[in-house]
Amino acid sequence: MSKLKSNIASNFKRLKSYCEAENFKGWDPYDGMNSKVFQALPLKHWDLARLAWIQGFKRSPINFRKILLVPKEHNTKGVSLFLLGYCRLYQLAKNGNDEFGTKEEILQRINELSDLLLTLRSKGYSGSAWGYNFDWQARRLFLFKKHTPTVVATCFCVEALLESYEITKDERVLKETLTAADFVVNDLSRTKHQRGIIFSYSVEDGNNTVINASLLGAKILSYSYKYTKSQEHLELAKKAVSAACDLQNEDGSWIYGLLTVQSWIDSFHTGFNLDAIETYQQNTGDQSFQIYLDKGLKYYLENFFEADGMPKYYHDKTFPIDIHCPAQVIVTLSKMKAFQANEALLSKVLQWTINNMQHKKGYFYYQYRKGMSSKISYMRWSNAFMFNAMAHYLLETNSK
Repeated sequence: MSKLKSNIASNFKRLKSYCEAENFKGWDPYDGMNSKVFQALPLKHWDLARLAWIQGFKRSPINFRKILLVPKEHNTKGVSLFLLGYCRLYQLAKNGNDEFGTKEEILQRINELSDLLLTLRSKGYSGSAWGYNFDWQARRLFLFKKHTPTVVATCFCVEALLESYEITKDERVLKETLTAADFVVNDLSRTKHQRGIIFSYSVEDGNNTVINASLLGAKILSYSYKYTKSQEHLELAKKAVSAACDLQNEDGSWIYGLLTVQSWIDSFHTGFNLDAIETYQQNTGDQSFQIYLDKGLKYYLENFFEADGMPKYYHDKTFPIDIHCPAQVIVTLSKMKAFQANEALLSKVLQWTINNMQHKKGYFYYQYRKGMSSKISYMRWSNAFMFNAMAHYLLETNSK
């Protein structure tokens, strides 16, 4: 094993040990309103106070969660990312590399996390759906109560559970997971746009035209088509992909969403878009969007990563560097079968991230800034994303 691969493997083990010791529970950038102190105050009924409280927790480089009684909890998206990572580790063990656990040990973990995800579903919707474990005030426009399902959390859970099904062949997991397509079809609103539609972010009104969220709805429906051959789901998925491709800029970039305050272009949401369109094509056999993928991948690689591997957040500025950025590029390029062609860059990105954003205890930092960086350990936002990304990297580089 090369010195680089050995270094990455040892740092992944530190991350893995840390997350397992915490039982995959932790804090989140947006969990401020879980504070028992805040919940005891009348301020919780005021939208501006809720917004200020959440943003204060998110932006502060000092972690006040322990003294303000914010509990460490499971986050559905975080659990799904860990499950995806363990599915990669299972493939490694199956290929003869049990450095990160035997097949039997990893299979037990896959079953445990799959069962946990199914118990964390939000109740009262048309199909399986997942939300977050905290109230979230998004600007002054709307309040998402905890466990309000979103298409983003749901899609990550669907992909992870279906990958676990491919390993375990547990028909219960398959059956329960595929009902998420009914959540997309019946519970999300749709906005018409040119050739297609845009699925809403959530069942709550107010965030209805976010491009990556709509594509994740299409991704869920494409998985349904893969297993059920539902023509309705195929047609709706294609409409959502068509709308997103119509919204792609000529240079291959995408803005985040159609509200005037959502016009930025960033790294990891670009990665989400590419991953979702690629997944749609793989699941349906419809290759008609390849030109948009090619253009988008070229823009992604040319605009968000420095020569030394430092990832940029936005297309036109670097800071703050968010841990999602180095994590998502590894996952996206693996999905797009573009890892091997770009391995040199991805290795630099991962090594830069380990050198600059990993604590000696194994966990990863939230953001890297010019001034005071946020070195708080966030289980979903930082550690789960890097766990999944590093597991992808290890599988890719051990499969030659």
